[in-house]
Formats: sequence, C-alpha cells, structure tokens
Amino acid sequence: METDRPTGRDQNPVHEPETLARHVVDTVESLVTLWFAAAEDVVPQLSARQLFALQTVRRRPELNLTALAEHLEIGLPTASRLCGRLVSAGLLQRTVQPHNRREVRLMVTADGRRFLADVTERRSLCLATVFGAMTPGERASLQRGLGAFEQAHARTRPRPRGDTQDGGGAATGG
Repeated sequence: METDRPTGRDQNPVHEPETLARHVVDTVESLVTLWFAAAEDVVPQLSARQLFALQTVRRRPELNLTALAEHLEIGLPTASRLCGRLVSAGLLQRTVQPHNRREVRLMVTADGRRFLADVTERRSLCLATVFGAMTPGERASLQRGLGAFEQAHARTRPRPRGDTQDGGGAATGG
C-alpha cells in the first residue's frame, strides 16, 4: 500500500532530491517565462530589475536609495539611474530628508501602486489559466507540495545572525 509519508528513502530514482531538483528547475524556468510575459504588456515597459526595485520599495518603504542599492546588490550610481527612470515614468518619488540632506527617501507613487496592481492581476490571471487546465486533484497535490516545500525551506534556511532563540525567528509568509 502506498502512503504519503515514506518510512525511508524512496528507492524510485524519480523521487531522488537531485532528479526532483532538475525537474523543478525546468518547471521554474517555465514559470519565470510566464511571470515576465505577464508584465510585458503593461505600460510603461519596465526591465525585470526596475520592476523588482519598484516592488521592493513598495514592500519596504523604509529603504533609502543606499539601502535599495544594497538590497538589489548593485552600485549606488546604478541604483540612482534606475530610480531616475522610475521617477521619470511617474512610478516612484524621491525626496531628500530634511534632517539629512544626503539621504534620499523613496516612495511608490499612486501611479506606481496602480502599475504594480496591474502586473499582479495579469500574473494572477496567467497562473489561473494554467491552474484551470489542471484537474482538482492536481491542484490539490500542487498546493500540498508547495506547502511541504515552504515548510522544508523554513527548516533548512540559515538563521539571521544573532537569532539564537528556538522559534523566535519563525519565517512568515510576507
């Protein structure tokens, strides 16, 4: 009788971590193609890095230009030019802090929030189309598998420096 929980290492080579990892790489490449294709029809047209920067500022509004550059792992001049293009498109606003004239604060504009909502909606619709082509059982299996992946990732993810408490640094979904 087959169970959902193997008692030992599964002997089927298809279930080996390395084989599964290669299969997931192929699947993720397909997902990434869908992901970026959904953002291609949105105006203004943004590069993947510009879109990621805008999403980052929306998620982490406390970031200044220097922190954004560090987060994106790019140089400060590159981040400044990237933000300049987003400002020119009306999606981002840069303001100089009155208490520190050298600090540039970044804020997503109302147009930027609408733009990101449009991209998110388009991506959701693309995913829903794919999920609609799956059977209910396949969707349930995918949901279980993604949940199991998320839990395993949380168990294997390195803890941030200084986090020594058990359970104190639990991962959150967003």
